Amino acid sequence: MSNTENLTSDKALKKLNELVDDIKMCLFCTNLKTDDGATCRPMSTARVDDNGDIWFMSGKSSDKNREIKQDNKVRLYYSHPGKSSYLVVNGEARISTDRQMIDELWSPLDKTWFKEGKDDPEVSLICVSSISAYYWDTKGNQMVNFLKMVASAATGKNLVEGHQGDLSISGH
Repeated sequence: MSNTENLTSDKALKKLNELVDDIKMCLFCTNLKTDDGATCRPMSTARVDDNGDIWFMSGKSSDKNREIKQDNKVRLYYSHPGKSSYLVVNGEARISTDRQMIDELWSPLDKTWFKEGKDDPEVSLICVSSISAYYWDTKGNQMVNFLKMVASAATGKNLVEGHQGDLSISGH
């Protein structure tokens, strides 16, 4: 992937939305100072809002909420290997119990973790504001790109189309 395309403002927000909506699941990492992977857990994204903030449902008494209260720096790893799309977001997290936002973001699947539904006293939200983000996005599916890689190796010319770069959303 040889095309570096750093995106800013609206283009960055659009790419962030596109990747997160397509991938949905990420590894949500807290306590980054230990960097041992033990504080990373799979999380499903509820929404990316108009400011580029990424929202998640979370239990008030969860380890991740406790860790965010101690240090709000987090890292999100999104990966869609089938499409060769990847995104890393470094951000600052805050915990919210805004009832209106919980109502907006609630999904029937959330009842898996919150037995009393959206009125469960354990329901909270995590909002991650991006500090920096980097993406890798290859056009086409995995099989097509594999064939292009084989052809690239044979011809010496890179036939795999894709982009990578910074996503700068601040000031949006």
